[in-house]
Amino acid sequence: MSLPHAILTALLEKPSSGLELTRRFDKSIGYFWSATHQQIYRELGKLEAEGFIRTLPAEQPARGQKKSYDVLPAGRAELARWTSASQDPRPHRDTLLLRMRAAAVVGTEGIEADLRRHLALHQGQLAEYEEIEQRDFPPGKDSSQDRLRHLVLRAGLDLETFWIQWLTHALDEFADLPGGEKAGADGGR
Repeated sequence: MSLPHAILTALLEKPSSGLELTRRFDKSIGYFWSATHQQIYRELGKLEAEGFIRTLPAEQPARGQKKSYDVLPAGRAELARWTSASQDPRPHRDTLLLRMRAAAVVGTEGIEADLRRHLALHQGQLAEYEEIEQRDFPPGKDSSQDRLRHLVLRAGLDLETFWIQWLTHALDEFADLPGGEKAGADGGR
């Protein structure tokens, strides 16, 4: 249910065409709320039909010209309603954690290499977030909007730091497992 609200947020930040919106998703909102280009275009149609957004008039009529969208008062009101509503956190689902649990009974073949791969991916993501922080949030940039956007980025920084610490710990534990336990309870059969 949050994709329409993510789109409304992005359009309130800057009226955009569908293509511009998908590119902005790839560079910002997509870090924590992903959507395919098809999902975004489909949702733009629904939001327009519901009266939450409108197509901006084209400067010059042309066939195949990209449409730009703007948020209407009803869309702003819906986003404000959704923002102020209480929501419970969702249970965390992670395939790697489930695979680690399964490895306890069927063996750990391939897990250590994948833990190392995940560690490298999280280290790379942390480095990217740190670059964004340096670029977009220099000292003194402290408007309310900047502070809230920085808090979102801070969540990404903290999550990547958590995963790096956990994966490092998991690899240390993995290295300390006796040889027989790495194969699983049935010896890997």
